[in-house]
Amino acid sequence: MSIVFRLLRPALREAIRGRWLLGLALALALTGELLIRFGGGGTTTLVSLLDVALIVTPLAALVVGTMQVHHAREITELLLAQPIERTRLFAGLYLGTALPLAAALILGLLAPFAWHGLLFGPLAPRLLTFAGATGVLAMVGTALAFIIALRADDRVRALGLALAVWLLGAVLWDGIVLLLALLLGDRPIEVPLLVMMALNPLDLARVLLLLGTDAAALLGYTGAVVQHTLGTLAGRAVLCAALTLWLAVPLWLAGRTFRLKDF
Repeated sequence: MSIVFRLLRPALREAIRGRWLLGLALALALTGELLIRFGGGGTTTLVSLLDVALIVTPLAALVVGTMQVHHAREITELLLAQPIERTRLFAGLYLGTALPLAAALILGLLAPFAWHGLLFGPLAPRLLTFAGATGVLAMVGTALAFIIALRADDRVRALGLALAVWLLGAVLWDGIVLLLALLLGDRPIEVPLLVMMALNPLDLARVLLLLGTDAAALLGYTGAVVQHTLGTLAGRAVLCAALTLWLAVPLWLAGRTFRLKDF
């Protein structure tokens, strides 16, 4: 474990010194500030900021994670020549990429609420859920980026695949769900829609945050189904478990790919 921390420290220092993290946090903080000023800081503001986070978080994680793997390729090859276990090396590289990104995203999203004194108000439970879901999505996106970058040696091809994954999950998925609902017609759609939701971590995070509020109506078909079937404490536990599974499986696949890859 000490080797992991030794590898993690320089990665964290480099990320902190990078201007892209600061710029990302400031951009999100400015967006949140504008939404709070014009929206009043209630649930509507949180819903609007959630939409922003669900677009920015996976995009940043996929792009940054993919570029980081290719950028650190020479250093990785050098470290692999040393008596260091691949599992520990992967842990250091992954955490050095995912943790600073998740911290910047959470800080940028919560800073405006803290500035206006809303962080410890009635919105506090949902803000904490928002922060946790954002951090998990950042780590899921980074794990997926590692899988893509480790399997695609060409940097341009890897970046194109990462953008395609983001486009599918963040932009096209809702259209696919709507098309499925239309194709099924009068047939029962609860089970297919729940399966579609489970296949997209962005939908899981969105529904988990908005479940039990009037804003769930904004989720359309998926929101209505989930509000009816999973609007309980057990339902929220199932959503959390599914989101955790989305983190565990890509992370395991990324680690396995790293261990088996011939650098």
